[in-house]
Amino acid sequence: MQVKKIVLALLAAGLSAGFLTSAHAADADRIKALEDQLQALQKAIAELKATAPTKKEVSDLTDQVTLQGKEAVVLGDMSNSIRMPGSETSLRVYGYAEANLIKDFKATAPGDMFTNVMEQPLNGFGADQGKTALTAQTSRFGFETSTPTALGAFHTVVEGDFYAYCGSECNRNRFRLRHAYGEYAGWTVGQTWSTFMDLDDGPETADFNGPIGQPFSRPVQVRYTYALPTGETFKAALENPTDGAHRPNLVLSAAKSFDDGAISARFISMEQRSGSLSKSGIGYGFGGSYKITGELTAMGQWAKVDGDGDNALMMGANYPTSDVTTGALLLDKSTGYVLGLTNVFNSKWRATFAYGHVSSAANSDYVAGNGLSGNKTLSQWHLNFFYNPIKNVDLGAEYIMGKRTTFGPVKSTDGKVSSSVGDMSRVDLIARYSFN
Repeated sequence: MQVKKIVLALLAAGLSAGFLTSAHAADADRIKALEDQLQALQKAIAELKATAPTKKEVSDLTDQVTLQGKEAVVLGDMSNSIRMPGSETSLRVYGYAEANLIKDFKATAPGDMFTNVMEQPLNGFGADQGKTALTAQTSRFGFETSTPTALGAFHTVVEGDFYAYCGSECNRNRFRLRHAYGEYAGWTVGQTWSTFMDLDDGPETADFNGPIGQPFSRPVQVRYTYALPTGETFKAALENPTDGAHRPNLVLSAAKSFDDGAISARFISMEQRSGSLSKSGIGYGFGGSYKITGELTAMGQWAKVDGDGDNALMMGANYPTSDVTTGALLLDKSTGYVLGLTNVFNSKWRATFAYGHVSSAANSDYVAGNGLSGNKTLSQWHLNFFYNPIKNVDLGAEYIMGKRTTFGPVKSTDGKVSSSVGDMSRVDLIARYSFN
C-alpha cells in the first residue's frame, strides 16, 4: 500500500511539472495553486520515506513468515492426519482408553479374564463362583502413515495393547503387539488379521474375545490383494502356521460387496504337527451380511476346519492327538458359525444380539487318544446395548451365557466326577474413550 501511494504521488508530481512548463501565459493564481500542490506532494513523499521499512526489517519479517509456515500444522492425506514436517508422509495417531467391569454368576474359566468357554469349568467341580474383575488392559494405541508414490500410497500400521497372553497366574498388564505391517501396490507384508478371517461379518460385543465359532488370528504374512471397481476383491496369502509346522499356511479368499450387504468365501491349506507326526489339513468358510432396513443389519459366517491347538483357525477346536493303535496323527474336524443382528436406534443408542457355536466331528479313535475332556460342543450368546453420550465415548452393558459339553464326565484329581457340561453366565460393563 505504501509503494502504491509513492507511485501515485510521483505521477501526480510529474503531471504538475508538465502543467508548470506550459503555464507561462496563465494567470498568477493558477501558478500559485500548482506550486502549493507540488509542495504538498513533496511533503507526503518525505513522510512516506520516513515510515518505510529498511531492507533489514523486510528481510527479518520474511524469515519470520517462512519459519512460521514451516512450523504450521498441515493436514495430511488421510482422515484426521497431519503432514510430518519436511515430508510428504501423513501420520495418524489413534486408539482408545477402555475399562471393563466383569461379574461372573457361575464359575470363571482359567487363563483369560474375558470369555473362555473352551475351558469353562464343568458343573460339579466346585470352582470359584461369582468372581468380579476390573481391567483396563485392553486399552490400545496405534500409528498409521501414508506416503504418496508413483504407484499409489505406501501405507503402514503399528498397533498394540496391554493384554498380553500368558498363564492364568501371570500379570497380563504388559504391552502386546497387535499389528505391524506395510501395504503397497496391492501387497501386504507383516503381522495383521488372517486372510481366513471374516472381519466384515463379525457382530459387535462388549466382551473382548467375542463369540465362539469364528476363525481368529493375527499371523505374520505376505498377502496380495486384487480389487475390481465393481466391488469384487480377491486375496492370496502365505501365513505363519501353527507351532511346529514345516510350511506356511496358504489362504485364498474372495468377496463381493453390494449396496445392501456383502458375501465372501475363504479357503486354507495347512500342516498340523505333533512332535514328529505331521498331517495336512484344509479349511473353508463363507460369510455375508444384509441390511434389512436402514437401522437393522443381519450378519453371519460359517467355517469348517481341521482343528489345531492354537485356535488360530477356529476358536474352540480340539488339539490334534495320536491314534492309540497306529500312532497316526488325528485332527478334529470342527464346524463353527456365528450369527448376529444389530439395530441402530439413533445416533446415541445401538444394540446387538450374537450367537456362536462350535461342534466337533471327532470319532471314537480321537476320543480315545484325547480323553473324554475334549470339547464336543461349545455355544455362547451375547446381548448388548451401547450408548454414545458424547462424541468418541461409548458406554456398554452386555449379558453373556455359554455352555461347554465334553465327550463324557471327567474325574478330578481328588477322585470327584463331574458332569460333562459347564455353564457360563456373566455381565460385562464397558467404558471406552476413542481418539483418532
